[in-house]
Amino acid sequence: MEEGLRKLGYAGFRPGQQEAVQVLFEQGRLLLVAPTGGGKSLTYQLPATLLQGTTLVISPLIALMHDQVEALRQRGVAATFLASTLDNNEMRKRSSDIAEGRYSLVYVAPERLTFPGFRHLLRDLACPLVAVDEAHCISEWGHDFRPEYMQIGEVVQRLPKARVLACTATATPVVRDEILARLGLPATTPQLLRGFARPNLVLRAREVEGPSQARRLVDNLLYEALGGPGRAAGSAIVYASTRRKTEQEAERLKGQGFAAGSYHAGLPAQVRAEVQSQFSAGELEVVVATNAFGMGIDRSDVRAVAHLSPPASIEAYYQEVGRGGRDGEAAYGLLLASPNDMALRRRLMENRIDGRAPDPRVVEHKWQMFLELMRLVEGEECRHDAVLRYFGDEAEVLSGCGRCDVCTRKQPLDYLDGETTTLLVRKALSGVARVHGEMGLSAVVGLLQGKADARLERAQLTGLRTFGVLSGYSKAFLMRVLRRCITAGFVTFTGEEHPLVALTPDGVAVMRGQSPANIRIAKDTPATSSDESPATAAGPVAAVGLDAQSEAVFQALRAHRMEVARAQGVPPFMIASDRTLRDLAVLRPGNLEELKLAHGIGPAKVERYGAGFLEVVRNAAACA
Repeated sequence: MEEGLRKLGYAGFRPGQQEAVQVLFEQGRLLLVAPTGGGKSLTYQLPATLLQGTTLVISPLIALMHDQVEALRQRGVAATFLASTLDNNEMRKRSSDIAEGRYSLVYVAPERLTFPGFRHLLRDLACPLVAVDEAHCISEWGHDFRPEYMQIGEVVQRLPKARVLACTATATPVVRDEILARLGLPATTPQLLRGFARPNLVLRAREVEGPSQARRLVDNLLYEALGGPGRAAGSAIVYASTRRKTEQEAERLKGQGFAAGSYHAGLPAQVRAEVQSQFSAGELEVVVATNAFGMGIDRSDVRAVAHLSPPASIEAYYQEVGRGGRDGEAAYGLLLASPNDMALRRRLMENRIDGRAPDPRVVEHKWQMFLELMRLVEGEECRHDAVLRYFGDEAEVLSGCGRCDVCTRKQPLDYLDGETTTLLVRKALSGVARVHGEMGLSAVVGLLQGKADARLERAQLTGLRTFGVLSGYSKAFLMRVLRRCITAGFVTFTGEEHPLVALTPDGVAVMRGQSPANIRIAKDTPATSSDESPATAAGPVAAVGLDAQSEAVFQALRAHRMEVARAQGVPPFMIASDRTLRDLAVLRPGNLEELKLAHGIGPAKVERYGAGFLEVVRNAAACA
């Protein structure tokens, strides 16, 4: 096993990796749940180099396939991939080589499993291991279900002698059970959860009143994490809910001097590939994207991940924010939620697909997943601990990370007392009852404040006792109360084109005083100055801990890494991570043995890049 590690360029195992490999060898089945950047790929790459035959890796990530195959080839491991990006001649050649047993690893997209030719190829393949990456995609109750994954179980059954490894970064206990069932694996299959805790991520969540406040918070984050445009202090990803918003936000950030690009599924494939390549190569500081961007991106120096609006679930959120700080250094995650997000998310869930209305059971399940995320935004528990408990990972609960916005809040929130809250909620629910299924949230707020408009007058609601019953409260505060009622399950949305609010049975019971209003509502507090004005650069996170001389060496190493990456046509992270370069800048090794003391430097990298690193360190240190 140690020889296999060295062949792959690793000096040793990360925590949990050796245990996973041993379980896979001993029991032949394993469901591995580990975070993005947690080293799941080694769990199947190492066995593939030790077992006779061709290991099959099923993955939806074409970019990841390409990068991993290229890295394996550089280390002398026979590997290839089959995907729609290959022309017919190349596909035939690779398929022929696979049939002849010339590869230790073959990566395939799940769509390939439907091709009769590939199934024929599998029939005679000596396959010791099937690895299913992004295994949560097989679950209809997960956050990223993909119908093509339904073919995988049949493939596994056709290879009864093969070991089976299912890998995912995010899966609740319910989803994990479904993964095993869909793959035809016994319920006793070992499940390893490890490394979910990411205490290096500084998680924050904010409810914002509108786009201008959201823009200020994003600007603050980028200055705090990157130090400002052109500082070469890492990168950032900003997630937006629509294609139009990605383009608008990217243009706005360009206007501020950031090297920014947009990415979404509506762009031509060539444009998407170019943006991804520029980001991996360090030519873009910020990518503003929909959730189409990120899976398979392996840039380790992402110092900030911002969500302009909440994603679909805690699973999606943690997978996306987990793309920050993969080098183990500090990184920020900012999740923003505005008054319109809930209605927009419900509308997206109820959109017709190919002219057909979605299954109401699926819509309701996805809605509950989204509300779990909104409860996380509203909650007063450590952000990390809330996520860990959601995934059932009690073993790693931190009892307070000491870094998130909840743990570092200088003063606890001042909540309304129970009696005031109950009265307030019952009055708010009475407003919803008056517009039940006919209007949206903003109309309810207008009704409660007593602000007449054409809609309320046409519906003859301005003469009711409910009109103006909460006139002493601001629009922002009442919107927050109604959002709490939604996440508590008292209010829901109906309608397809324009989501309209309605009381649930639980909401009716609370309004009538038959059930308690078990929610907490904080009093209004003024926004802090740091929320409202752009940050001044106090220095990027990446540079923390480096003196002036070490910083100069670090920047010289970054420039050298970029030159080598461009010469070899590979992303810079495949040469060395920022964490490795910082170690080298501090250690300033004088020979190859000292070079091995730096994080991420194994025998293979010493051989390939060692002399160049030493020369840069020597010259930069002399000039600093």
